[in-house]
Amino acid sequence: MKKTTRYLTSLLTLLAAGSLTAKQPNVVLIFADDLGYGDLGCYGATKLKTPHIDKLAAEGKRFTDAHSASAVCTPSRYGLLTGQYPSRAHGGKGIWGPAPIESPLLIDTEQQTIADVFKQKGYDTAAFGKWHLGFGKGKNNWQVPLRPGPQDLGFDYYFGMPVVNSAPPYVFVENDQVVGGDPNDPLVYVGRKAKNVTPITPIPEEAAQRTPNMFSGAVEAHKQFNDFEVGTKLTEKATEWIKSRGENPFFMYFATTNVHHPFTPAKRFQNSSEAGVYGDFVHELDWIVSEIMKSLEAAGVAENTLVIFTSDNGGMFNLGGRVAADKGHKINGDLLGSKFGIWEGGHRVPFIAWWPGKIEAGSVSGQLMNSVDLKATFAALTGQTLSAEEQNDSINMLPAFVGDPEQTLRGDMIVTCRKPSHTALRKGKWMYIPAKGDGGFTGSKPGQHAWGGPAVTKLVNTPNSDIENGRFKKGTPAAQLYDLEADPNQTQNIIRQHPEVVQQMKQQLAEYQSGLVQKRRGKKK
Repeated sequence: MKKTTRYLTSLLTLLAAGSLTAKQPNVVLIFADDLGYGDLGCYGATKLKTPHIDKLAAEGKRFTDAHSASAVCTPSRYGLLTGQYPSRAHGGKGIWGPAPIESPLLIDTEQQTIADVFKQKGYDTAAFGKWHLGFGKGKNNWQVPLRPGPQDLGFDYYFGMPVVNSAPPYVFVENDQVVGGDPNDPLVYVGRKAKNVTPITPIPEEAAQRTPNMFSGAVEAHKQFNDFEVGTKLTEKATEWIKSRGENPFFMYFATTNVHHPFTPAKRFQNSSEAGVYGDFVHELDWIVSEIMKSLEAAGVAENTLVIFTSDNGGMFNLGGRVAADKGHKINGDLLGSKFGIWEGGHRVPFIAWWPGKIEAGSVSGQLMNSVDLKATFAALTGQTLSAEEQNDSINMLPAFVGDPEQTLRGDMIVTCRKPSHTALRKGKWMYIPAKGDGGFTGSKPGQHAWGGPAVTKLVNTPNSDIENGRFKKGTPAAQLYDLEADPNQTQNIIRQHPEVVQQMKQQLAEYQSGLVQKRRGKKK
C-alpha cells in the first residue's frame, strides 16, 4: 500500500534537515560474504533457519530488487565504500577481480568514503571483519604499520581479516598492526611454492577450498587465528565496541566472513541445518546478527539505530554450495546464475533495513537499488548535501527506507561481474548483457571448485532459453535481453524480439564505456 501520509512527508523533511532527533541516528551496516538471495528464511529458505535476520525483516523493510555493486567481492566492497561503480576505479581501468595477497590499498585516500561522510558529522566510526581492499602503496610487503589502510579512509578503528578467509595470511589485523605480531618473528611472504610456511588451523575436506599459507614467521599471530573461531572473535570485538561508545553517534561497518568458503562454523553450529556445512555457516551468521542486536539493546541505543543487512554478491556453487543444493537448498532462490557472473544470481542480494518507529514493520519494497546508493543515503540521513563529484554514482534511497514513494528513485544502473566484456545495463524492467553467458565461473566437473555458467542451470534447475542440459544451444544469440518485470528468473532471452530496446540500451552502454576510455586517456567526458 502506498504511503503518502503527512507523517511521512514530515519525516522526510526532518531527515533531510538532519533534525529528526536531538541526537543523530547510529548506523550499523552488516555486509555478509557470498550470501545468496535465497539463503534466508525471509527470502524463501526452508532447509535452514535464520530467525534473527527474519526478525529484522519482520520489524523493518525487505527489498526485493537490491543489487551489489559487482558480482565479485573486492569490486563490490569498493563500490559500497566509495559510492562509485567499480568499473570507474583507477581512472576508468576498473576493478574486476578479488584483490591479490600483495595488493596495495585500492581506494585513493583522497576519495571520500561512506566513513568520511559520517566523520564529517562527528561520528565515531569502525570497521570489523573482511577487508580485502589491500594495504599500503605499491606491492604490500606485509610489514607493519599496514598503511594506508582503513584508518586512512575514515575509520577510527579496524579489527578483522585482512584479505579473505580462504587466502593467507591467516592472521588478524587491528588498526595497522598484526595481532600477536612480534618484531623478532615478522610476517614474511614466501610465496605459493615455499615449504617453510607457518602452520595454520587444520580443516576438513567438506569445508571446501582454502589456499595454503604463503607466509613464514609470525608464529604467535597465526596461533591466535583459528578458522572455527573467526565468527565468534569478530562478533566479540564488534559488540564490545558498540557497548563502549560514549555520547557520540556511531557508524559500524561489519563485513562478515560468513558464508564465504571455507565453511568453518563454530562447533555449536555444526550439523545444525539441513543444508550441510553451508547451512551451518548461515546459522552462525544469524547468531552474529542476534549478538549485534543484543549489544545495541544493552547499550540503550537500539531505538535510535538504523541497521542495514545485505551481501557483497550472490551465492557460489563451490563444494559447500553444491552439497547444499543437493540437499534441496536454493542458495540464490530461483534466480539464474551465481557469484562472479552477470546473471541475477550473481548480484541480486538480500537487503533489509531496520529502524524502529521510522521504517514500517513488515514492509517490502521493489525499488531498484544498488549498494553504491548507501553513500548518498547516509549523506541524506545525516543532513548533508554531496557535490556531484562526491556523490559519484550513488542515489539517495532514504525515501524508500522510510516510505514507499510512487516514483522510481533509480532509473538505471551499470552492472559488472568478473569479465569486463559482460558489463551490463539495467534500465527499468530491461536487463541488457552485451555478450553470451554470464562471464563468471566455468567449472562443471565434480572435482572443480568453482562451478558456474550453463552447468549450474542443470545443477539447480534454473532454465534458460539459451541453454539445454547444462550447455549452450547451437545458434545461441551473441547477447542477451531480459524483461525482469515479467521474467525475474531470466528464463527467456528475448533479444531477437525487441531490436529497438536493444539498440537504445546498446547505445547507452557504449556511451558509458566510451566515457571510461576517455577517462583513462586523461580527457574530459
